[in-house]
Amino acid sequence: MEATIEKPVRGTTVLGHPAGLFVLFFTEMWERFSYYGMRAILLLFLIDNVRGGMGLSELEGAAIYGLYTSSVYLLSLPGGWVADNLLGQRKSIFYGGLIIMLGHIILAIPSGPGVFYAGLCTVALGTGLLKPNISSIVGELYPEGGARKDAAFSIFYMGINTGSLLGISVVGYLGQKVGWHYGFGAAAIAMALGIITFRTFGQRYLGDLGNYVARPTTDAGPSSGGNRSLLVFIAGLVVILAALQLTGVLDLTTAPGLAQAMGAIISLTAFGYFVYILTAGGLDATEKKRVVVLFVFFLASAAFWAGNEQQGSSLQIFADRYTQLTILGWQMPSSWFQNLNPAFILIFSPVLAGLWIFLANRNIDFSVPAKFATSLLLLGLAYVVMIFASEVAITGVRTSPLYLTFTYLFFTLGELFLSPVGLSAFSKLSPKRYTSQLMGLWFVGSALGNLIASLFAGGFDESNVAEMPSLFQSVAVFSLGFGVLLLVLVKPLRKWMGGIR
Repeated sequence: MEATIEKPVRGTTVLGHPAGLFVLFFTEMWERFSYYGMRAILLLFLIDNVRGGMGLSELEGAAIYGLYTSSVYLLSLPGGWVADNLLGQRKSIFYGGLIIMLGHIILAIPSGPGVFYAGLCTVALGTGLLKPNISSIVGELYPEGGARKDAAFSIFYMGINTGSLLGISVVGYLGQKVGWHYGFGAAAIAMALGIITFRTFGQRYLGDLGNYVARPTTDAGPSSGGNRSLLVFIAGLVVILAALQLTGVLDLTTAPGLAQAMGAIISLTAFGYFVYILTAGGLDATEKKRVVVLFVFFLASAAFWAGNEQQGSSLQIFADRYTQLTILGWQMPSSWFQNLNPAFILIFSPVLAGLWIFLANRNIDFSVPAKFATSLLLLGLAYVVMIFASEVAITGVRTSPLYLTFTYLFFTLGELFLSPVGLSAFSKLSPKRYTSQLMGLWFVGSALGNLIASLFAGGFDESNVAEMPSLFQSVAVFSLGFGVLLLVLVKPLRKWMGGIR
């Protein structure tokens, strides 16, 4: 008997949304369990010299942490290209999940630095293949767009943060209280559960969504020209990096130097790729304007994540060394402070998702550029709180947990104004043939932000405590300034979006 492919159950809904959204919700939840759980203990493991960690300095550990977290997001760009042109999004998600699980298994095995770094590289490769494509399928579930799509991404974002909350709790406890490699092993188990969820329910509730692969053009001229442009861009990138290395601007022989080089690579890649799409991507005038808007959103996201992603770097060090951790005689794992962010997101995500629909139903336009500006202003306020906290810390007194609590609250509100909204905006504004690639560029913004955050954390050594207030002040001023600039640009950006909300 010939096998039949089961079509998606279009009439099946959960909470007014397609059931496929919740397949993706739980797949992403387990993947984020593995990622955020491992990330919560990574820097602590790298700088630990007592319980079997790597024993690196803060500068070296923060640089390696940044190289890993930035690579995870940077690899979303080729991961999106592979999905658009070779595998399709569904297969990319499945194979990406398998690679992530393998990487965490490698990390769970006590070994030398070489094997450990190989595990980090494996996890980064798998995440780059999975992450942009699962978000793209969420967008495909809502071809009509609108506020309902924004609400769907907010629900999906709750899956991300449910996984984050569980991962930080379980992996953080196992890593800090039992053994580092037990934490890494728990991340592997979580990713296995994500793969099982996706394979078991994906075909039934997603149908053909995510199986799209761009057909090669029959006209060899434009394709050939586009390939030549891409090759020229890659060659130019190599020449620029070589020149920076030869002139001593970059130093690839140390972890901090390699992190700085990665920052240059990310910046040049993102800028060059936007230029490539605009000049050789075959876009019409409307599509070009929308891609320019996406570039502005990319810059705003990089600025936001540069501050927000210090949760796992400078703020993790601040929590571990300068914050009161004892509760009723029990010392809480310092990594658990990172749980405040996903916990607040789970509380406030449904509130803001409902707010977007409420405003849309009353024709009140809180535009995407305005939401991005609000996110940066909230980030600036979070670092104003940290200025006051660091003023206490430099006196030698451990600070109240309330400082970090309010910092994470402002982080969370800012993130909810930017991240799910940005995911939705990139899925709406991206030309169809570049959907996954541009979604990958959205995550490249996170890569750049993660790298900046890690380099910032390199200044948090014991001999540099007095500099903390000025370090936090610089982040606050930059965030508030960028937020004000975006407010000024709201009207022209809305116009170039061409009526898409």
